[in-house]
Amino acid sequence: MPAPDKAPDPRALNWVLPVHSARLTPGTVPHRTLDLPGITPLFLVGQDPASLDWLSRHAQALQDLRASGLAVEVADAQGLRRIQAAAPGLNIWPVSGDDIAERLELGHYPVLITPTGLEQ
Repeated sequence: MPAPDKAPDPRALNWVLPVHSARLTPGTVPHRTLDLPGITPLFLVGQDPASLDWLSRHAQALQDLRASGLAVEVADAQGLRRIQAAAPGLNIWPVSGDDIAERLELGHYPVLITPTGLEQ
């Protein structure tokens, strides 16, 4: 596993690509209060333009939170590189978001999940 301050190498992750999350699509996520004490802030993004824009606009805040990222919709290593380039310094892993979507009754991304709520 890479050091926490080093982004995962997309070439080493080719075996998990493509990643598709059937329960999630790009869209608007209304703010919602959650009670998830102890979780590390987590964000979900895809390779779509809205996710890349959201990620680049929120990169510093996500770093400040020490948030971890999941690329829940990414076709290939090039797409993962684009996602990582939008937020240098953040760890973003290609993983299906279907389980999280089901548990949190979430239908869209990009989104930040904190111990106290969902934010976009």
